[in-house]
Amino acid sequence: MEKEERRTLAPYANRSAESRGRLYPEPEHPYRTAFQRDRDRIIHSSAFRRLEYKTQVFVNHEGDYYRTRLTHSLEASQIARVLAKTLGLNADLVETITLAHDLGHTPFGHAGEDELRELMKDHGGFDHNLQSLRIVDYLEERYPGFRGLNLTYESRVGLFKHPELAAEARARGMGPFEPFKSPSLESQVVDIADEIAYDNHDIDDGLASGLLDERELDRVELWRSVKKKIGISSSLKAEVRRYQVIRSLINLEVTDLLLQSQKNIRRSGIRSAGEAMQAGRFLLSFGAPVKARREELRNFLKEKLYRHYRVVRMSDKARRFIRALFQVYLARPEQLPPGSQKRLKKEGAHRVICDYIAGMTDRYAQGEYKKFFEPFEKV
Repeated sequence: MEKEERRTLAPYANRSAESRGRLYPEPEHPYRTAFQRDRDRIIHSSAFRRLEYKTQVFVNHEGDYYRTRLTHSLEASQIARVLAKTLGLNADLVETITLAHDLGHTPFGHAGEDELRELMKDHGGFDHNLQSLRIVDYLEERYPGFRGLNLTYESRVGLFKHPELAAEARARGMGPFEPFKSPSLESQVVDIADEIAYDNHDIDDGLASGLLDERELDRVELWRSVKKKIGISSSLKAEVRRYQVIRSLINLEVTDLLLQSQKNIRRSGIRSAGEAMQAGRFLLSFGAPVKARREELRNFLKEKLYRHYRVVRMSDKARRFIRALFQVYLARPEQLPPGSQKRLKKEGAHRVICDYIAGMTDRYAQGEYKKFFEPFEKV
């Protein structure tokens, strides 16, 4: 497999055989590359399983149809693998980073993260990307000789979408990470695949829920032009019609991204993975026309979906849940489970409570809230 990587991957791709290794040395596997092992460790982690019940936009109990962090991660991974294969990048590394990129997300989506960031602002802060690293480096416990999943350097640094995050990780003692000017091309693939996936699937969920009105969406140029191009019959079921437009929209974005990125890479003259991380800019990008039309679509989603009164209500309620739980645990840390209590003296109550709440699923957080605040709920 390593010989196949040397033969088929682009010169600027990361190769398993050239990995900088793991924090704790381990013997190589006879029939899996280093990055394939990283991917498998993510899939078998408890943090990955919990993504099934963590919110994307809609809180878990709103309906079974809507995306969760788990289904989003799988959909983003599919797009990312296509991008990686076409650009000659390491698809196994891309898949690892994609499947791990949301591990650090809190319950209740961005509302939960915003609240934890506020609660932790004087106690080391909170960022879901750094929390993802903390999970794979420390919070997961699977091996007798060390904490964490002991992933390769490339998988760990790939979780950083921007150099500033690596600098913050070093400042927190989460390294070592060498300074870089731009993420690896594999990490850039994940970042953009993530955007493509959640933009389009938020449209799907928004229309299915009734929070978005397709008549208003028809006024957005990118949506309107794709819909017109494929000539969808108005006699089709709404669900089929919606799916056909969204799949065509994803295809348009992926195609444009590939064409523009190939031009960018050629013009940059990079010849190695190391050179790509010193380019100082994202080499993966959309062409200017598609970029502008995507911006219009994203602004539409921000105004019509993310600021919809029902989503705002869900978000506000979620923040109250998070803050109330945090304050209860902080007032009496002995209410934390035994595993968390053991870490209190060394790590401090705020960080331990933050880790505990960030790891909750939506429904677990709701259950904890009921136990503390509903008088007749069993504790």
